[in-house]
Amino acid sequence: MASMTVLLDRLYNLHWVTEDVARSAQPYIGFYQTFLRTHGFRAIINLRGKNPTRRWWQQENKAARGLNLEHYNIRLSSRLIPARTSLIELAKAFELAPRPFLVKCSGGQDRASLASAVYLLIAGGKDAHVAAQAQFALWPYLHRPRINQRWMRHFPAFAVDNAGRERFEEWLRMSYDPTVFADWLSRKGAGQSFLALQKV
Repeated sequence: MASMTVLLDRLYNLHWVTEDVARSAQPYIGFYQTFLRTHGFRAIINLRGKNPTRRWWQQENKAARGLNLEHYNIRLSSRLIPARTSLIELAKAFELAPRPFLVKCSGGQDRASLASAVYLLIAGGKDAHVAAQAQFALWPYLHRPRINQRWMRHFPAFAVDNAGRERFEEWLRMSYDPTVFADWLSRKGAGQSFLALQKV
């Protein structure tokens, strides 16, 4: 079982953000319940949104029900700057999800990096900036963004810059503006780092 656990963790790009929050890729290859049960996860935060007609979502939902896990569905895109509503939903899922919980996207590289950085900033504020930025590293997270995915790695710096003295979660809920972020990126010479703004 130990060797199976190590293999699945590597296949699914599993990493612990804190002692009770982990990030991973979509467990496409199988053994979903084994993967979840081994780590004692009590919730899944799916960053690909609710997709009831897709096989991967059906399998994930079935695995969650079978293990009595909470299942949260947040729609984020690696190419679209997120709307405030999406980040508020993400923050709410972080607040409600029983620990330990798993945050996952498709490859565990891009959206998982963003969500993990947001979690660390909520938990630790500006003091967590370095740890949040580290979630976008090539190693061990395999974060290799395309040109229009590079906005994500700028998010922690923008958040610290734009929030000022506001507490991060309060800024996220009340003041975050994707158009301001897009303008900030353009001023930093990163205007091509995103495709568009997410529609509300």
